[in-house]
Formats: sequence, C-alpha cells, structure tokens
Amino acid sequence: MTTEASQASRILEYMRAGNSITPLDALRLFGCMRLGARIYDLKQRGYVINTSIVKDKDTGKRYALYYTK
Repeated sequence: MTTEASQASRILEYMRAGNSITPLDALRLFGCMRLGARIYDLKQRGYVINTSIVKDKDTGKRYALYYTK
C-alpha cells in the first residue's frame, strides 16, 4: 500500500468516525500535506465526501472543511 493510499484510508476512517477534517488537521494528525489530493482519491474510489469552505473570523482566510454524512 502506498503512502497516499494509507493516508487516504486513515483520513476516511477518521471522517467515518464522525469527524470533519481541515488541511491543518490532516497535517497534524496524519502528516498529510495534500489533503485535497487525498480527498480526490477517495472520491475517485466512489466515496461521497462533502466540502464546505470556511472563512476564519480573525484572519479572513478561507480553507476547506471535508466531512461525510
């Protein structure tokens, strides 16, 4: 299993446990620097993953929040 596949599997398991994930969470929890790519991989494998764009109140920066239902 490649590192990308391993990361994607752990990210999917994390989300299936009821957690949402941001790029910063993915880096901190799984050492994943390309969360968007891992989400893309999971979607290509047929998983339904929802995306919300969140705007930080303090900095005004936007980031993606991924979750499953």
